[in-house]
Amino acid sequence: MLNVLARVHVNRVTEPIGRWLVTHGIAPDVVTVAGTVGASAAAMWFLPRGELLVGTVVITLFVLFDLVDGAMARARGYSTPFGAVLDSTCDRVADGALFAALTWWCLGVGEERTLGVAALICLVAGQLVSYIKARAEGAGLSADGGLVERAERLIIALVGTGLHGLGVPYALDVALWLLAAASVWTVGQRIVAVYRSAQDAEPAEPAEPAEPVDPASSP
Repeated sequence: MLNVLARVHVNRVTEPIGRWLVTHGIAPDVVTVAGTVGASAAAMWFLPRGELLVGTVVITLFVLFDLVDGAMARARGYSTPFGAVLDSTCDRVADGALFAALTWWCLGVGEERTLGVAALICLVAGQLVSYIKARAEGAGLSADGGLVERAERLIIALVGTGLHGLGVPYALDVALWLLAAASVWTVGQRIVAVYRSAQDAEPAEPAEPAEPVDPASSP
């Protein structure tokens, strides 16, 4: 979720927290679920009520749990296949709750029906971006990369929501429409990546077998 430079600084904070939690017998999966429940509950409680600034702050705090559970896995010295699947599943739940709550606000208290369309596009396209990669990897193909992945989606959405909560005009409009366009583009990029990966993985056509020699024609 972070570039190399930022990750070094963030790890200085998350690594000690991760070690402390592991030494006290707390499993990374517990932190993963807690972060997801907290982020989802905060999104569904604050955003539809129009409390965008408070909601952004609380959601961001719980989203950062995703960094802590990774630090815990490193401190423990191993990760599990179940933990990886749980982490990905929880990411989808938290992302869905965020954009569903923004859609709810747009169509309700916010009275921004047109903007609600952008929020819905972000919701569907964001889930598709992740699904395409998971489905491709399950088929032995590659679908890496893309213009906006989860980190970018969260940053753009939360920054726009927070600025709107501070009263910055058109901040959320710009954020959601930009993200909607970028997410649809990313879906296309991943479909193309899967197609190219499938083309590279196709076996070469077998050579035609040689015609059998008629024994009677042999000298």
